[in-house]
Amino acid sequence: MTAPSDPAMLTLHAVRLLGFADAPKVAARFGLGPAETEEWLLDFEAYGWVQRSSFGETTGWSLTDSGRRENESRLAAELDEIGARPVLTDVHERFVPLNGRFLEAMTRWQTRPLPGNAMAANDHTDFGWDDRVFTTLASLGRRLEPLNAALADVLDRFDGYVERYERALARIENGEYHWADGISVDSCHTVWMQLHEDLIASLGLVRGSQP
Repeated sequence: MTAPSDPAMLTLHAVRLLGFADAPKVAARFGLGPAETEEWLLDFEAYGWVQRSSFGETTGWSLTDSGRRENESRLAAELDEIGARPVLTDVHERFVPLNGRFLEAMTRWQTRPLPGNAMAANDHTDFGWDDRVFTTLASLGRRLEPLNAALADVLDRFDGYVERYERALARIENGEYHWADGISVDSCHTVWMQLHEDLIASLGLVRGSQP
């Protein structure tokens, strides 16, 4: 049976997954109440776990180093309490080779080799090239389904990654190419990277220590 996560932990974890986001986006990540989320963020700021900063007209929250440690400590305690660590470890091992294929697909989406320029930017005028990359992205989405299902079976905070990925694929198929790798939308890249971050944060791993 899938287990719910503590709202306070979800608030801190949402900041980790989003990297930098305002309170409404932090609340929306796990469907939390806006007022409750704001209170947790202010508490966490007092503890030194999150910090609020501004870039131009954008203001948002991000984790401090101590916040990352606190986040990982809470995630580890959750896994051990419900006995979910073996499931996440198995899923991560199966995810790693898919991640390599995904990164290769993103490179092919962003670049298209030309004579004299192996890293030329992809202008998306070669529809055959883009179709082949899209086919790879769609295949990876199907491979992701059983992994996400296994995660969601033990922790409900993992639910929804596949649905979000499929929505992004539909937007790409509709000609909205930034839904493949855009950082300002819930793109395939955004969803995939968040899932990867979710796994390594939950297991206390270091990004880059695995392919």
